[in-house]
Amino acid sequence: MKRVLLFTISIISLPSIIWAQDWTNLVNKPQDVSTVLQIALLLTILTLVPSILIMLTSFTRIIIVFSILRQALGTQQMPPNQVLIGLSLFLTFFIMTPVWQNINQNALQPYLHHEISLNKACQNAVKPLRQFMLAQTREKDLALFVKFTKQPHPATPEDLSMSIIIPAFILSELKTAFQMGFLIYIPFLIIDMVVASVLLSMGMLMLPPIMISLPFKLMLFVLVDGWDLIAGSLLQSFHHF
Repeated sequence: MKRVLLFTISIISLPSIIWAQDWTNLVNKPQDVSTVLQIALLLTILTLVPSILIMLTSFTRIIIVFSILRQALGTQQMPPNQVLIGLSLFLTFFIMTPVWQNINQNALQPYLHHEISLNKACQNAVKPLRQFMLAQTREKDLALFVKFTKQPHPATPEDLSMSIIIPAFILSELKTAFQMGFLIYIPFLIIDMVVASVLLSMGMLMLPPIMISLPFKLMLFVLVDGWDLIAGSLLQSFHHF
């Protein structure tokens, strides 16, 4: 039993011993330390990719508008969350394609071909994303975060740091999404009010109005080609379209 336990412990600790030896060898070779640090930085960035995809792109606005639409229709879980998220992702890919192509051409490919340094590649990658976010961000939201930094007011948008642009962009996206959602909600709210008034006047107090209004809301949404209108409005809401 003791031999089995010792063997198990040695097997478990073997990767740690090998890693420690490899790290010692890397420390003895300073030229390789930078490579290890770059790999560690890359892995750290990969863990942040979902957050970057959700918060620094058009995804936030799109998914909020679709969620409010589903709430306005009163269809509960139809379409399912997987469908709404998938549609939002593909619309995000479509909207962000010019930005990602710019990053690929001016940052990723030159770096992979050893034409520019990692620092220059990061600068080139941030620039198109920065321009996209600034185009969608309200000046009021930027001024809010500039005020709390207690720094001199920047002369141009290029002087703003990403620590100011990112939260301001997220706030602007939330405001825009809720404004669009409010405009979408109004027609369906009117239908609910009309149906509720008719049922009340007929004395049908025990009949839930949502059961009667849901077919009318679905019919209205289908007749006006609602999905096409909403997708088109979302695409037009971004300035480069």
